[in-house]
Amino acid sequence: MKRFKLLITLLGVGILLLWGLFLPELPTRGEPPAKIFGEVWQTVNDNFYDSKFNGVDWKALKQKYESQVTKAHSQEEAANIINQMLAELKTSHTRFYTPEDPAYYQVLGIFAPRIPDLQQQLKKIFPQGKIEYSGIGIFTKDINGKTFVSGVLDGSPAANAGLLVGDRIISVEGRPFKPVQSFEGKAGQNVKMKIERSLNNQQEITVTPKMLDATTMFLDAMQASTQIIQRDGKKIGYVHIWSYAGDQYQEQLESDLFYGRLREADGLVLDLRDGWGGAPLGALNIYTARGPSVTNIRRDGRRGTDIAHWNKPVVMIVNEGSRSAKEILAYGFQQYDIGPVVGTKTAGAVVAGFPFLMSDNSLLYVAVADVYVDGNQRLEGVGVTPDVVVPFSPEYTQGADPQKQRGIQVAIAAIKKLMANS
Repeated sequence: MKRFKLLITLLGVGILLLWGLFLPELPTRGEPPAKIFGEVWQTVNDNFYDSKFNGVDWKALKQKYESQVTKAHSQEEAANIINQMLAELKTSHTRFYTPEDPAYYQVLGIFAPRIPDLQQQLKKIFPQGKIEYSGIGIFTKDINGKTFVSGVLDGSPAANAGLLVGDRIISVEGRPFKPVQSFEGKAGQNVKMKIERSLNNQQEITVTPKMLDATTMFLDAMQASTQIIQRDGKKIGYVHIWSYAGDQYQEQLESDLFYGRLREADGLVLDLRDGWGGAPLGALNIYTARGPSVTNIRRDGRRGTDIAHWNKPVVMIVNEGSRSAKEILAYGFQQYDIGPVVGTKTAGAVVAGFPFLMSDNSLLYVAVADVYVDGNQRLEGVGVTPDVVVPFSPEYTQGADPQKQRGIQVAIAAIKKLMANS
């Protein structure tokens, strides 16, 4: 079986090395929306990967949206208009974020640890030295004008409070829900959330926000998710990798598989739904590589065997929130017959993005390089269709997860098949 190597990742080393070329000036605050709009437009004009702007008349879009931004009555309204303009490029990894969006902190948390110059810049924004915000650890999705919880980070305040995927958020402390503002300045305090778990079944939940460190929160959630699930006499290892943007996630996975909690598993369910992309170049090598095992025999006869690859069944779960290098991993699973892919079609968001700080501390994420897999396969706008399609919409699901359950079933079937053929 071929050794799978990723050509490029959303947050790979090659893009990080470009930071020296794109390093922004130290940001300030209080800039008018029209000025920030101009900075955004110019930054895209200078750095977007396609000089033809994906067939869009970029100069005409400036004229179309600039007058709208000058009439904006709030930063939020201006940000929405800017993102409407960016959306016309029909390209992923191209979005404008303000500090009112959790993704603002998460993108900075992904890039900053690898870029000392960026760390230095961010000291002016985060004087405590941490890229953090007060939150509860959820992803949300707006459906027909209603906000639903679409993801809950394992071990987060939301998980501890019993908030479930499928809960509709009605209000926080009697006010409309805002992802950052609703919990700002409330770390360590009890906060009342009104939710609707099923139609006409409203209830109140008390959650205690905490300061979420954007550089460690996804690794913490990954570790909290890792478990052995006993089913049909089999041990199914499960881990949810919310972000793959950094070597630490692969290192943790390999540690758990070969030496830790997942070592005795009969099979593995690798959950790559939602969150962020990125991935080390050799992320799939542990499933495709072959090599010798090493067995140690002690004086008392106890034996221990170490291996450097996973030779048991593995199943991947993806959905429309699986993006960038996670999609490349899903592609690799199928192309190299590593294991079944379960869930729904991935995002089709496979170009390389890079962050640019604007002069008011806002953040512009821009697609700066196109990406091809295996030389000629372009996944941008295409995505990966799972081998086993399991539709799932979060409205009022009360925490049910049919994709995870199907992934476990597929893993059990693969284990039984392997045992029957051995």
